[in-house]
Amino acid sequence: MVDRRKIGIVGAGGRMGQMLVRVVAETEGCVLAGASEVPGSCHLGADPGVLAGVGDSGLAITDAAATLFVSSDVVIDFTVSDATAAHAVMAAEAGCAFVAGTTGLENVHRAALEVAAAKVPIVWASNMSSGVNLLFALTEQVARALDPDFDIEIVEMHHRHKVDAPSGTALSLGEAAARGRGVDFDTEKVLSREGNTGERSRGNIGFASLRGGDVVGEHSVVFASAGERIELTHRATDRGIFARGAVRAANWTNGKPPGLYSMADVLGLSVG
Repeated sequence: MVDRRKIGIVGAGGRMGQMLVRVVAETEGCVLAGASEVPGSCHLGADPGVLAGVGDSGLAITDAAATLFVSSDVVIDFTVSDATAAHAVMAAEAGCAFVAGTTGLENVHRAALEVAAAKVPIVWASNMSSGVNLLFALTEQVARALDPDFDIEIVEMHHRHKVDAPSGTALSLGEAAARGRGVDFDTEKVLSREGNTGERSRGNIGFASLRGGDVVGEHSVVFASAGERIELTHRATDRGIFARGAVRAANWTNGKPPGLYSMADVLGLSVG
């Protein structure tokens, strides 16, 4: 009998956590190894399979995240930035692969992932969707092909509950555009505009964030010049695309050496 990939889920009581449990249950070659939640969660002690609507898993959601890493081949994390950084440390200590889809990571959080990636394979992406990762690649390619007279604007919309803006995916699109154009993203980014801002500076990469309703996620990259405009757009209508991408990444880590990987690596979109 072929061994199944043992996958642990942190934040298993949340919307994404429950979706991940469902996708693991539906994916051949995978088995749920355990699930955790934050101390005090109302889901502690619950069966993650029952909570996710896929039946009795024989497991109980725990608040001891560190033990989850010991019992799993790979752990998937869609939580918050501070927790993700702490979980990366746990993964390295346990020798467990780690897949993180958390958005809003700052430099200190990314640094924690990089340190842990010296010991275990880690996949981090601001968006686990195959389509969005193709959009990253296309954005970089188009930015490289067009001359600097094309202004670049990134527009994103998400549900009313999203806590960070611009979205991590939008920022990654800006970084892709900056790579294609050969400029420093931190120098050129304009994350918001308000009041009398004056004329748009040539070379800036602008952002606009919209929030409302139950929008799963929409991202557009606009390249605008005199007399013409190019728009690249991805619309997500099902949160399951992110969970399926994460489980695909979790399976992909099997046998991989330590390192910090992206969904472009998982999907074979990396160049060089």
